[in-house]
Amino acid sequence: MPHFLIIGAGIGGLSAAHALLKLGHTVGVYEAAPELREVGAGVVLGANAMRALHEFGVHDLVRPHGRPVTSLHLLDQRGRLLQAADTTPFTQQLGFDNLGIHRAALQRALLTGLPAGTLRLGCPFERFEETAAGVTAHFADGSTATADALIGADGLRSRVRRQLWPATEPRYAGYTCWRAVVDAGRLSLPPGESVEVWGEAGRRFGYVPVGGGRVYWFACLNSAPPQNPHFRAFRAADLQREFGGFPAPVPQLLGLTRDDQLLWNDILDLPPLPHFARGRVLLLGDAAHATTPNLGQGAGMAVEDAAVLARCLGPAPDIAAAFRDFEQRRRARTARVVRTSWQLGRVGQLENPVLTRLRNTLMQLLPAAVSRRQMAWLYEEL
Repeated sequence: MPHFLIIGAGIGGLSAAHALLKLGHTVGVYEAAPELREVGAGVVLGANAMRALHEFGVHDLVRPHGRPVTSLHLLDQRGRLLQAADTTPFTQQLGFDNLGIHRAALQRALLTGLPAGTLRLGCPFERFEETAAGVTAHFADGSTATADALIGADGLRSRVRRQLWPATEPRYAGYTCWRAVVDAGRLSLPPGESVEVWGEAGRRFGYVPVGGGRVYWFACLNSAPPQNPHFRAFRAADLQREFGGFPAPVPQLLGLTRDDQLLWNDILDLPPLPHFARGRVLLLGDAAHATTPNLGQGAGMAVEDAAVLARCLGPAPDIAAAFRDFEQRRRARTARVVRTSWQLGRVGQLENPVLTRLRNTLMQLLPAAVSRRQMAWLYEEL
């Protein structure tokens, strides 16, 4: 059976490892970090991603660690409802929940069940060499590993992608984001309700339950330059000032947040690539199609990738042909997610007050049936 090298132990890499192991292949996962720490904020795994987890046998490992998300409410800065979406018809049709979960809990669950020795930590990837017989990965400490194929699941700034297509670079979306997961049990928020507030002057705030009384929240502000030193210095008190006029429970969630819980990053994506595969080397997850977070599908697309890859490979694959098949199946869907999420972010981050009022009015007038149709494609059969 073929042996695969996977570069990166994030959601995509660990999902791919499970999917390949279930087929009977052998796998080595190489991660640059010396340890997998309890870092990260929350993610949403849509019912489409939960279905994919079920395909390669880890749904039941993940599901207990999160909280089902059953409704999505969009509000304006005064707390008026712009849109309400009940996702139950989609989740019932698929037979799986949308799940809010802490990223660290998801990573721990995906580590469960991997054979001893599968994961190698402290192995920064440098480059690969491909031959007719296989692929050799070279690491920063001078060590190497050889296998039948190599999968780059090493994220937005993928070194595997850089070697394949050096000209590809992440794209800055024009806004920056703070995230945290807080214990919000005392707020008694409606169970299963995810809320996003589209504010004024390029301000946006959202929150999602992730289980155990905890809530993942994010706060976005426009910033012309990336890595803005003004925003780098922000602390919880600064966010309380910026979002103090937002409706409850936004100020309360910020009031529960310590400075050491804050994560800050500019929002970036990757413009759609023309190819995910070359020979025996394949990109998946953020390395192939990093997206802004506005559809809540970044992690879900990586999990879907793993399930589709397993379908393409089968137990006795022509690896290069299977990788081309994967590319054919995944490019259009992931590109649509990237484009739609980018456009939604631009609308959500509007600064012009006239355009903001027009946006809000149009959102209120949008028929629920139209909103459901716009959402339905995310839950389509892979």
